[in-house]
This record gives sequence, C-alpha cells and structure tokens, in this order.
Amino acid sequence: MRAPREIAEHLIRTGWRFWYLGLHKALALLQAAWVAFSQPVPASCGQLLTQLLLCGSLAIAAAGLTYHGLVSLLLYPLGPSAMVATVCGLLAFLGLGLVPPARCLFALSVPTLGTEQGRRLLLSWSTVTLAIVVVPNILANMHAAGQVLRCVTEGSLESLLNTTHQLHRAAQALGPDGQAGSQGLTLQAQGNGSAFRLHMFRVTQQVLENFSGLESLAQVAALGTQRAVTGLFMLGLLVDSAWYLHRYLTDLQFDNIYATWQLAQQLAEVGATHLVTSPPAWLLWAARPRLSQRELLRCLLRLGLLTLLLMATAVTVAMDHVAFLLARAAVGWAQELPTVPVTLTIKYDAAYTILGFIPFLFNQPPPESPFLSAHSSFQWELRFIAPGCPLLPAGRPHTAAPLAAGALQLVACSTVLLETYARRLRHSIAASFFTTQEARRVRHLHARLQRRYDRHRGQQLAPGTPSCS
Repeated sequence: MRAPREIAEHLIRTGWRFWYLGLHKALALLQAAWVAFSQPVPASCGQLLTQLLLCGSLAIAAAGLTYHGLVSLLLYPLGPSAMVATVCGLLAFLGLGLVPPARCLFALSVPTLGTEQGRRLLLSWSTVTLAIVVVPNILANMHAAGQVLRCVTEGSLESLLNTTHQLHRAAQALGPDGQAGSQGLTLQAQGNGSAFRLHMFRVTQQVLENFSGLESLAQVAALGTQRAVTGLFMLGLLVDSAWYLHRYLTDLQFDNIYATWQLAQQLAEVGATHLVTSPPAWLLWAARPRLSQRELLRCLLRLGLLTLLLMATAVTVAMDHVAFLLARAAVGWAQELPTVPVTLTIKYDAAYTILGFIPFLFNQPPPESPFLSAHSSFQWELRFIAPGCPLLPAGRPHTAAPLAAGALQLVACSTVLLETYARRLRHSIAASFFTTQEARRVRHLHARLQRRYDRHRGQQLAPGTPSCS
C-alpha cells in the first residue's frame, strides 16, 4: 500500500517542481523583456533585438485594434480604415523604437485604464453600445406595432366601405329605378368614404414616418456620439498619461507617497528604519496589497454610483425584450386574422290575384298570376388587413451588445477596486524608465520622513524641558 502512495507523492513533488521552475523561468523572461523595453539605450544586441520585437508586436497590435475599431465599431469604410490603421502602426513603431518617453507613455496608458479616466472610457463605450443597438431595436419594434395598427385600420375601413357598397347595390335591386310607383329600400353612406380613408391613411403614415425618423435620428446620433467620445477619451487617456509623466519628472512631491524597496534599502543603509516604524497615514507600502480605510470608503461610494448605472442598463434591456414581445404578439395576431366571406342572396317574387274572395268562399286557394320575379346574389369578403399594407417582422433583441455593455460596466466596477493598484503600478512603471529621477524622489521622501520624525520627537520632549523663568 505504501508503494503507490510514495509514487503518487513523488509525481506530485516532481510536477510541482517543474511547474515552479517553469513559472520562475517565465517570470525571468518577462523581467528581462521589461528591462530591455524600459532601457533608454539598449546595453547589448540582445536587448536591442528584444526591444525591436516588442515595439513591432505592439505596433501590429495597435494597427489591428485600430482597424477593428474603425470598421466594426465606428462603421467607417474599409479602404480609409486600412490606410489609417497602417499609418497608426508605422507611427507607433517609430515612436516606440526611437523615443524612450513614448514607450513610457504607452506603458503608463495601460494602468491609466484602471483609473477614473479609463473608467469613463469604459462607461462611455458601454452606454454608446446600448444606444446604437438596443434603442434602435426598441424603436423598430414600436414601428412594427404601429404598422399593425395602420394595416388593421386600413383593412377595416376598406371592408366597411365595401360592405356599404354591396348593401347599397342590394337595396337598388329591391327597388329598381325603372319602375314607377315601386316601393324600395334606400341605403347609402353619409359622407365621403374615400376622403375619410385618405385621412386615416395620412394619419397612420405620419405616425410611422415619425417613428422611422426617430429611429434613424437615434442611430445617427448614437454613431456620431460614439465616434466623438472614442476620439476624445483616447486623447484624454494619452493626455492624462503625459500629464502624470510630466508631473513625475518635474515635481518631487507629486505622487511621492509610496514606500518602495529603494526607500527601505536606503533607510537600512543609513540606519534610519525607525522612520517607518510608525508610518504616517499617507504613506502607502507599494508591495502590500492591503487597502487603507480611506481607499475602501472611496471605492464603496463609487461602486454605489456604478450600481445605479447597472440598474439603468438592466431596465433598458428589459424594455427591449418587452417591446419585442409586444410587437411579436401584435404581428402574430394580425397575421392570424381570417378573411370572412359574405354572401347576400335576395329572392323577390311578385304575383297578383283577381276576385280572390270567390275561391275563398269554396275554401280553395286563389289562383295567382306571376307579375315579377327577381333573384340576385352578392358576394364579397371582409378583410381586416389591407392587401397592400405589409406587416413588419418584430426585431429580436440582440444578445451580444447587452452582454458586451454589461461586461464593460463590470470591468469599470472592477477598476474601482483596482484603481489603487493601478496608481501604484503607474508609479512603478515611471520609476523603471527613469531610475535617476526615482532616486531623487526617494531622497526627497527620506528627508520628508526625517522632518516629520524630528517634529514629533520635538513635540514629545517639549513638556519635559525646564522653563527659563
């Protein structure tokens, strides 16, 4: 029994060792690639080749994402989109390969997506996605329901006018105009039926045109808004990263609240580790994942606001499904309306008798002489849907767009919790690219902590000092 257990334990230990060695090598490769990418001037041919490969891969990825965004999301033509994507790829390769601050700016834009600026970009994309796909579908289903109303109105009006016409013909058949003194049945429709039908047609057509115009206006406005918002927020993302880099390089106090391993090493070298024994509330340990109480409170408030946006999204998607169900029920009801055939048969016989009381005395029926005999049949159909009025199909709700919008909003919610770590990562990226500036900032933070320590120590010694008076 022990042999299989020992074999299993040996296999587990061997697999764990291989997994640890593979992970260690992968992390070493990633670290070497990051060192080569963050070097202003490559120190060797290997670093130069690695830097060129990374810049080329990022340029290709940027060109592909630009082409996909222009064609699939912003609906630009293929030719201009390919040209713009190619130019963007070339500019990205040249900028990343020749300008080290551009590489830093590109790297800073990734954690900036986890900050408030990136969250605005994600929320704008989700909102515009719903406005482009879901809102026009709701209006299209309302248009389909309005088309059912129009067709039923026109069909019922035509059937009413046709029935009135047929009954008028039947009345004329009962009392021909050519017979003087005849008693007939007169039936006629008061008013102009054609004018009433034309008026109803114009009213329903105007309603449908208003729905169609509103749907087209919503699509155009949503597409234009998406294009403008995308450009503005991408520009804002780059400007925010550039602003952070500028402040990092010019202001030693800006975002200098992180206790990094460089600070810990410097304090250990000069024997000043007591400065961080009771650190101030504003000092954050960059390597510790724990959030402060202030950071947690700010995250909860922002999550509450994003929850309201998620609820509004859910209500919009529910309205899309409700509009689809109503439109489908209306169209199905209209399609199932039967055509009712109507047949009106009129048989009219007239006869006269002479001295009819004489046969009556002998209990015999009086002889009749036929005078007039008429037989007429009228056939028509009651149609509740006008033949020339097509029914529009109900638009099924889209699944991909609401899911994409919901996913973007969930990512935006996650950035609320990850914003603190994104800020720390942004500081670490800037420190990797500009080591000399980071050394100055560490010395400035060291001096700031020393001043704080001396001030607190002086306040503690002040009550015990003798008075001169």
